[in-house]
Amino acid sequence: MPLTKERVATWLAAYVRAWETYDPDAIGNLFAEDATYEYHPFEEPVRGRLAIVASWLDPKDDPGTYDGHYEPIAIDGDLAVAHGRTRYFKDASKAELVRQFDNIFVLRFDGSGRCQSIREWFMSPRGQPPA
Repeated sequence: MPLTKERVATWLAAYVRAWETYDPDAIGNLFAEDATYEYHPFEEPVRGRLAIVASWLDPKDDPGTYDGHYEPIAIDGDLAVAHGRTRYFKDASKAELVRQFDNIFVLRFDGSGRCQSIREWFMSPRGQPPA
């Protein structure tokens, strides 16, 4: 089945839901068995589905104190590029924004629709303390 913006948008929505719930099965279902996750371009990637799940679970963000929205902007074969925003708040009321990031994800998918690799870039507004 060819990769489409709709399939990537569905995957990105599942990514956000998995982040909101920290459900290990939901996280694991996003990724291929031998997937890699590069949280930062200057660090070694996390390798393997189980290691990726573990990296999501420790440390966890406090429930309700964050949100994110991402959309695919380009597809080429099994490669997708997505853009979005991530916001972190002081508490679950979401009344006070603490940090925000503009994100780019470069994703490669396998034939079953699971992510084979993901690499993140994130930028914060000028003057915002680093993450």
